[in-house]
Amino acid sequence: MKIAIAGASGRMGRMLIETVLNDADATLAGALVRAGHPQLGQDAGAFLGKSTGVLLTDDIDRVFAEADYLIDFTRPAGTMTHVDAALRHNVKLVIGTTGFDNAQKAQLRAAGEKTGVVFAANMSVGVNVTLKLLEFAARHFATGYDIEIIEAHHRHKVDAPSGTALMMGEVIADALGRDLDACAVYGREGVTGERDPSTIGFSAIRGGDIVGDHTVLFAGIGERIEITHKSASRLSYAQGALRAVRFLDAHPSGFFDMQDVLGLR
Repeated sequence: MKIAIAGASGRMGRMLIETVLNDADATLAGALVRAGHPQLGQDAGAFLGKSTGVLLTDDIDRVFAEADYLIDFTRPAGTMTHVDAALRHNVKLVIGTTGFDNAQKAQLRAAGEKTGVVFAANMSVGVNVTLKLLEFAARHFATGYDIEIIEAHHRHKVDAPSGTALMMGEVIADALGRDLDACAVYGREGVTGERDPSTIGFSAIRGGDIVGDHTVLFAGIGERIEITHKSASRLSYAQGALRAVRFLDAHPSGFFDMQDVLGLR
């Protein structure tokens, strides 16, 4: 599997590079960084003390010409540029970027008509199993329980709520027959009045080096149920991304998520 990594100099990019290099079935085919990056021209494995022969580059077309797959955990604007290049070069995409608007999400879906795309806000196996637990719980706590989603991430994260928190909210809202856009409440301040029982609340914490913690609280009268997932390392995301690459090997086109990859649909 000839795999290129976008955002190759970042925390997630480095974890992806290390995971690809340690996988017997995978070959590192390219390592993209932003234009003018100070590490341009360095070996992609230098941070590991390894010589891979793959240099950090901002030449998008050159990287795509050498790769069959791109794994992208960057930012929406950069990812959309990479989607265009993938369509030109017939490269399949595994996208873990968060913060897309609805128009960008529609473009990702449209790309699936021409190439294979796996898009998931979180590629951890544990998180995706947690989503199934939340779907089951929401159906049984449909009345009499208030639902709050609390997430915590490192100080460098630029979007809130996290893509994973929003994904959890969407799963719960779908299970309850609600529209998340209509029922979501993002943070509270001042005199807010009593809680509307039909809403789903979101709270975001940012600090330190927290990789990613998510808790969904179902609060009833006399009891509360908490379903929590905590990430101690980005390795689980990288391993999930490689599972997505293997899944796409059998799918020349189509738009998928990790529920499809893991057979949880």
